[in-house]
Amino acid sequence: MSAAAQTPPVAPGASINEDVFYEGGPAKGDLIINLLFGLSLIGIPFAVGALVRALWLRFRITSRRVEVSGGWFGRDRTQVVYSQIREVRSVARGFGFWGDMVLVLNDGMKLEMRAVPRYKEAEAFIQQRMGASPAAKGTPKSGFGDNAAA
Repeated sequence: MSAAAQTPPVAPGASINEDVFYEGGPAKGDLIINLLFGLSLIGIPFAVGALVRALWLRFRITSRRVEVSGGWFGRDRTQVVYSQIREVRSVARGFGFWGDMVLVLNDGMKLEMRAVPRYKEAEAFIQQRMGASPAAKGTPKSGFGDNAAA
């Protein structure tokens, strides 16, 4: 057998050294609760939003990056490597079964991730990778009030 026949196929955009932590859509409970809430007149916009998220929103959290595909028909794709993430914020939804996360990037931009299943595990995984990124191992950043040069 040749060397090419022995290597496993790699998905487009993926690396051989990339382990997938989570790949999939938003939590199913988010859709169920919002559809039930949509039975009232006030809940119809929430139900439509949950339906659109369920159809076109996809998350991919790997050992190298966080990727969010969404938008109309899932055409918008955002990829963020861990060295670009400054902070992770999360809030529980659905009695803690899923949650919303915001990744605050070094340039001040924010990447929102709604209805992430197992969000606490995903947050811990992302923070662990942030600490292991080469940018985090560099020299500490000093602020305006630091007198290190004085």
